[in-house]
Amino acid sequence: MAALNKFVFKTVHLRDSGAVFAVLTLAIALAACSNKPGGQPAAPGGGRPALEVGVIAVAPRTIGLVTELPGRLEASRVAQVRARVAGILQKRLFREGSDVKAGQRLFEIDNAPYRAAAASAEASLARARANLTQAAALAERYKPLVEANAVSKQEYINAIAAQQQTEADVAAAKAAVQTAQINLGYASVSSPIAGRIGRALVTEGALVGQGEATQLALVQQINPMYVNFTQSSADLLRLRKAIKSGTLKRAAAADSTSVRVVLQDGTEYAKTGKLLFEDLTVDPTTGQVLLRAELPNPDGLLLPGMYVRVRLEQAQANEVIELPQQAVTRSGTGDSVMVVAADGTVSPRTVKVGSAQDGKWIVLEGLKAGEQVMVDGFQKLQPGAPVKAVPWQPAAAQADSGSAAAAAPKAAAPAAGK
Repeated sequence: MAALNKFVFKTVHLRDSGAVFAVLTLAIALAACSNKPGGQPAAPGGGRPALEVGVIAVAPRTIGLVTELPGRLEASRVAQVRARVAGILQKRLFREGSDVKAGQRLFEIDNAPYRAAAASAEASLARARANLTQAAALAERYKPLVEANAVSKQEYINAIAAQQQTEADVAAAKAAVQTAQINLGYASVSSPIAGRIGRALVTEGALVGQGEATQLALVQQINPMYVNFTQSSADLLRLRKAIKSGTLKRAAAADSTSVRVVLQDGTEYAKTGKLLFEDLTVDPTTGQVLLRAELPNPDGLLLPGMYVRVRLEQAQANEVIELPQQAVTRSGTGDSVMVVAADGTVSPRTVKVGSAQDGKWIVLEGLKAGEQVMVDGFQKLQPGAPVKAVPWQPAAAQADSGSAAAAAPKAAAPAAGK
């Protein structure tokens, strides 16, 4: 090529213009015949080459309409551990943040006053029983005597009344003993439910229960968990009307609707929950309806108060089309897609787009089954230029195939060197 350039440079000094023209023509012909790396081969017949674009074939199907709503997690059971009797807190019998069982002892309050009260109640019961024995014996002795007119009827009535009074004293003494034993039992504070206990709210040596039931700790059951979320009453009404008219179909019964939860880091929780109920009352201040779902939490990953996104399938749409979001052009004048015909020509098509889910638009109108919609390759389009439609692959699939193609020469290199 350098020799050719030198030759051309020398020939331009020729005075014969015809010779110069011939030399230039020869140089252009030789340059056209040279093999340049990366050159685009000409299309058959001398026309423009068909550029490859990724397309997806339209295939209407039944799609579950998933609604995503904000929500917060809540423990399924919450119990405040409180001091039900007054006294000095002596011991804490649990490790903060651990799991406790129902009935497990958590705190010990000084029980000496309550042991003394229980002993006093037991003594009062014994005295009442002794008086009952005496009164019953007197009434039993007067019974035959009154029949023989040995004692007056009034004396017999007084004996019967004394017996009944002592019986009432015995019943009252039994109740006092029971109360004293209950108070003595309250000195040992136990967990009302099974769950995870938080930090202790009081320390040893503190006076608790004096005038009010002092809160000592909080126990929460976190397996299962509740997730409370809200939905606009307008959206709920629109959905119910669409189901009633037949436009949409109810996905499942309310008590069997599955629920998925997206955590704060964007990952989806592995366990599936179920919808428990939809509240019948609309919040007058926000116009929202409260819904609650139940989630299994065996590993304790979910914690009360966490913010999550709730996904639930409330309805199904028949004969609708899903397209990747990059295939749809949205503007103020409407939505459109690029349709590739069988002869390779590309033309825009106006469509009606519904909601979006899982990174795709749901197209309700404007496309027919079997049509090919362009997904990528828009930057390659030229006015009037034909295209070659190839099946579109998501970015993840393309990355996998690209890495496999890059690894293939490396694997073949040792074999070539043998």
